[in-house]
Amino acid sequence: MTSREFDLIVIGAGAVGENVADYATQGGLKVALVEEELVGGECSYWACMPSKALLRAGAVLRAGRDVDGAKQSITGGPEPLGVLRRRDVITHDWDDSSQADWVAGAGIELVRGHAVFTGPKTLTVTATDGTVTELVARHAVSVSTGSAALLPDIPGLAEVNPWTSRDATSVKQVPASLAILGGGVVGCEMATAYASLGSRVTLLSRGPLLNGQEPFAGEAVRSSLEKLGVDVRIGLEAASAHRTEKNVVLELTDGGKVIAEELLVAIGRAPRTQDLGLETLGLTPGHWLTVDDTMLVKGFDWLYAVGDVNHRALLTHQGKYQARAAGDVIAARALGTPVDDAPWGRHVATADLEAVPQVTFTDPEVASVGLTEAAARKAGYDIRVVDYQLGWIAGASALADHYEGRARAVIDAEHEVLIGVTFVGPDVSEMLQAATIAVVGKVPLKRLWHAVPAYPTLNEVWLRFLETDGRGTA
Repeated sequence: MTSREFDLIVIGAGAVGENVADYATQGGLKVALVEEELVGGECSYWACMPSKALLRAGAVLRAGRDVDGAKQSITGGPEPLGVLRRRDVITHDWDDSSQADWVAGAGIELVRGHAVFTGPKTLTVTATDGTVTELVARHAVSVSTGSAALLPDIPGLAEVNPWTSRDATSVKQVPASLAILGGGVVGCEMATAYASLGSRVTLLSRGPLLNGQEPFAGEAVRSSLEKLGVDVRIGLEAASAHRTEKNVVLELTDGGKVIAEELLVAIGRAPRTQDLGLETLGLTPGHWLTVDDTMLVKGFDWLYAVGDVNHRALLTHQGKYQARAAGDVIAARALGTPVDDAPWGRHVATADLEAVPQVTFTDPEVASVGLTEAAARKAGYDIRVVDYQLGWIAGASALADHYEGRARAVIDAEHEVLIGVTFVGPDVSEMLQAATIAVVGKVPLKRLWHAVPAYPTLNEVWLRFLETDGRGTA
């Protein structure tokens, strides 16, 4: 067994691990990036990118059907084989050579194989051919292994080989029917995609759809899914599952049944920490890793956990944000640079607490940042809530003949700043960054009066928020 030494070892070469390694390398460290699957990770091959590819064709056609002069030319739905071809192009047919080339070009050493801790700052990496290499970190190790789909303990479920999100985004053939357990982001997005592609979809959710967002968001998505033909059932759970020759059969807690060709389980995520040898460090395998704002694992001065694995915000862009902070701080600490001297103050990640932006690419889209009304009240803020119908804005009529959408601003009444914004409607995802800047920057309402929105665009909602609130001053 050969042994090699690096300043930093990053376990997991997804988008998060790549950024930790890149920023630390730019900071002057010698870095090894360990990956047992594909460089680029979940987002590139099984999550963000392929899922949006599956959704896009249906969204384009629905948008066209709401514009007179365009709708007359639309005679059918998305062509499934074309959608899957485009998905394959976006995922590079699950070939990571271009991303591996980027790693090499960035001066990072890629080590392929499965990493296991054997002691502090020491790991063994076992390659697919059985070759074992010992890696030793002079300064730090970052666990950036992400999360995996959580499978509930339902009798018979494991035996029916249900889909997880990975299967749903990498499918080679669209099933005639699909049952989905879970009404969160994955469940709602995949219900939208597969209904658009011609599947008969049944969606089961214990609670409201998109629970945790503003209630009107889930209600709008449910209405849209039902218009697409999705059978949405709220408040039901699966009691057991079994597979017949052609279908999966779910026995429900109310005595009913759901029969479908395939079953997608999308009820949550679990940390990928089960088989990393964490027990050798006194940590519990299979548990989330608790960190401070520099992503340092509590109780350690060398171990970092970045991205989904720390359970702060299970979103690719938030994980990459954490990674930029962690890569910088690891390099600074290794080189003896005071952390407080970091450029832009980026050595800490604090925007994954109450200022997280997120888009759900359903129809309509749901774009939000910061706190919902319920979350703000629970946190003890004195708030005002401003609602506005996006369809009343001139820019909406330019986009569609029957634009339906809603926006909400949550205002911290003590400081007269926004602490939460939610948009629900077609194409609202591109409006989110302005809201994020307003929330993260704590821009006073009296200054927002002078951020004049271009006409006619949906961004005129910012003026309507202020006018409706009636409390801002020029």
